[in-house]
Amino acid sequence: MWKKHPKALPFLFFSEMWERFGYYLMIGIFTLYLKDVKAGYAMTEAESADLYGTFIALVFLTPFIGGLLADRYLGYRKSIIMGGLMMGAGYCLMSVHNLPMLYISMTLVIVGNGFFKPNISTLLGNVYTTPQYLKQKDDGYNIFYMGINIGAFICNFFGAALYIVYGWGAAFMAAGVGMFLGVIIFITGTKHYKAFDIKKGVTATDMSMTRIVLTIFVPSVIAGILGWMIPGNLVGSDSTDAFLFACLPVIYFYTSLYFSAEKQEKRPIAALLAIFAVVVMFWAVFKQNGSALNTWADRYTNREVTGTTQKVFDKLNFAQSVTYTQDSVAKYDDQFRLQKENGVVVKEVNYPVYFRNIPADKKPAEGEAVSLWATNLSQSINPGWVILLTPLVVAFFTWLRRRNKEPSTATKIAFGLFISALSAMVMVGAVYASNNGGEKASVLWLISSYGVITIGELLLSPMGLSLVSKLSPVRITSLMMGGWFLATSIGNKLSGVLSSMWDQYNHKAGFFWLNFGLLMVATIMCFAMLKWLNRIMKEKGVS
Repeated sequence: MWKKHPKALPFLFFSEMWERFGYYLMIGIFTLYLKDVKAGYAMTEAESADLYGTFIALVFLTPFIGGLLADRYLGYRKSIIMGGLMMGAGYCLMSVHNLPMLYISMTLVIVGNGFFKPNISTLLGNVYTTPQYLKQKDDGYNIFYMGINIGAFICNFFGAALYIVYGWGAAFMAAGVGMFLGVIIFITGTKHYKAFDIKKGVTATDMSMTRIVLTIFVPSVIAGILGWMIPGNLVGSDSTDAFLFACLPVIYFYTSLYFSAEKQEKRPIAALLAIFAVVVMFWAVFKQNGSALNTWADRYTNREVTGTTQKVFDKLNFAQSVTYTQDSVAKYDDQFRLQKENGVVVKEVNYPVYFRNIPADKKPAEGEAVSLWATNLSQSINPGWVILLTPLVVAFFTWLRRRNKEPSTATKIAFGLFISALSAMVMVGAVYASNNGGEKASVLWLISSYGVITIGELLLSPMGLSLVSKLSPVRITSLMMGGWFLATSIGNKLSGVLSSMWDQYNHKAGFFWLNFGLLMVATIMCFAMLKWLNRIMKEKGVS
């Protein structure tokens, strides 16, 4: 696999693989840990979803500034190492059960990801700039993307075994160790990409950092503080208000780029802003994998394993034994109501046990123990589908390209939104098949839903990045790439807002119908703009 590629590729591949191992291990258990009433923070569904949404929103907001600082001042290698060390420290500190320490560790991950994520991808592109490797660039990125998903796939099995046997802290420590391994591998390969770590510096066409700070970041901080201080809350929570208020100056700034642009730049910028607007809805639904869909796997999916599967899972510690007693649910609830009366717990804890929604005739015998596969293993379904489907999707479009029938990048995005909407319909089917969660649903519903939305992801996510690189005016390419990350960030936050509404739906089909409706609105908007988008791309000489 490596022979036709630069010697830097395997080092970057394994560095990114271990970085994603740490990140997705942490994300897979994050909300489960927050909601755990015994060893976590006993948060409600709404509280955990709100914090999760804020966290992943900020994780995708910082790459903009991290990329700019690396481009102009720090260089890529230094930024990657610094970011990796910060993220590794953040994961390890999550193992300390202390709320202020949790926020400190989250901050380290947010800032560290800003330095790591955009710059390792940029460095990879740089090593393919020589004539010898230029034609292999797309293949190099495909291999690199596979590394991301291999890390995301295997991490949850390690996480499950560790938190079942040793507790949450051990799993978070493993995420940190994975990140540190990625940094070590990266440093080991320094000689292969040292020559490509070229700082761009600041050119006459670049917007100065002073202007960026004064026109984007300072107004955003002020707006965020105002949003937090508003009495009560407008959109679910103070953190959501603060985040959305902070985004307003940034959205205004990107809109102003259109009005201040040269005549020949206006249409491409308008096209990108339109794409940014519609993909927000995709990320709002897609990123519920760590919140609402994790809840579905935890509470509503049949996770019992038997026979040979049970023996294998028990041996590898991928499953945990749970004993059924008829009054276990009542005792569990009474324990926390009593503590509340004594002033120990000051809020109701909404954390159902596994046996609550099993029909009486299907419940185990009194005192019988069953093996349940670990909830976070469901987080490996999406990367597993990516590994399986990527070669098929690439082959399909290669086949169309040879026949001059390959759709435009914008068309792929539109179909990606539509296919993603269908994944929500799969979950509507799951709700009805499980009698609105009255009994456990087959895991096949979850696997099918992830399979459908993964196809949408493969049509949309890489295509969006490609569109930004094709349409952006050269002088503001970095800023427009920041706009893509801003859209992702807003979508991530909205995923938390949507997931926080889970308990408001007595019939869970309504929750998934909402997701379907949001994605269909985005789909209709994208198809309505398609002729206009394709015309602009044709004017730019791209497809």
